[in-house]
Amino acid sequence: MKKSISLLSALILSSSLSAASLVEEAKSFNLLPLPQNQAEVDLVLKENGLEASKFSVEKADLGKKLYFEPRLSKSGIISCNTCHNLGLGGTDGVSAAVGHKWASNPHHLNSPTVYNSVLNTTQFWDGRAKTLADQAKGPIEAEPEMATPAKLAVEKISSLPEYVSEFKKIYGRSGVNFDNIADAIANFERTLITPSRYDKFLRGDEKALTKEEQAGLKLFIDKGCVSCHNGINLGGSMQAFEVASQYKFANLGDFKGDENGLVKTPTLRNIAQTAPYFHNGAIWSLQEAIKEMGSVQLGIAISNKEAKSIEKFLHALSGEKPQISYPQLPASTDKTPKPQL
Repeated sequence: MKKSISLLSALILSSSLSAASLVEEAKSFNLLPLPQNQAEVDLVLKENGLEASKFSVEKADLGKKLYFEPRLSKSGIISCNTCHNLGLGGTDGVSAAVGHKWASNPHHLNSPTVYNSVLNTTQFWDGRAKTLADQAKGPIEAEPEMATPAKLAVEKISSLPEYVSEFKKIYGRSGVNFDNIADAIANFERTLITPSRYDKFLRGDEKALTKEEQAGLKLFIDKGCVSCHNGINLGGSMQAFEVASQYKFANLGDFKGDENGLVKTPTLRNIAQTAPYFHNGAIWSLQEAIKEMGSVQLGIAISNKEAKSIEKFLHALSGEKPQISYPQLPASTDKTPKPQL
């Protein structure tokens, strides 16, 4: 009996040490838990060399309205939430984003998730924006997306007294301008943090991940996936693409990365909820995406069994979403510019 108890104790101790060592190994590869409050978000931004305006709940509340505000589009029917749907993992669930006049993205680019996007070191697939505020301006003005020039966006929001009052209260004399519109949206987006069991595991809760998920994490590290998918967001930085071989759907769309051929590495957080995958949304199966990345980036063949194991871990990155109620928006006035379809 004593021998059985000793054996059981040894197995429990061995299991505990294994989980603890995996946590330490993960941290050694710069796998880090999410910030737990806005003060910690500020620290992450500072570490990433990014500047942002001082966060406030009032800005975030205003930004939430603007995030769901379809009148920021020329047609009056497209909002930020159209392509970054908070009920669909922060994406739109289609291969290429659909914008003004129901046209698909001319470069066949897929909409990245907005959840945890504040933790990326860069924004857009080609990294042309660094902050959420800079990113927020792009889709509003882009003709294939919301198609609203900055001047028209300001005119629309300025025609609604409720918004004018809120902007004046928050931003003072500068009131409604394009920078402040983008800043408010960015303040809302930085609240879209999704803590998961993976974060609990990294913080020391060794039972937060199942043995299968821990095995998948270990394989994720051992195969070299962490070479690009690391940091707090397991991605979000600019990396070389097609390092080892050509992506099999490279000819779908004409996107080739930035001037150096670099592409923003997608975050893997909530990845099980954000299909289809890759910049052009050509792959719908997570296991297929894992195997394709092994070939394209690492030059290795990942077996079906290995892909299934890594997928088990990736499912543990699905986090708890903030509870968000759809806001009631101000009624249009006689001065509000009419939709242009």
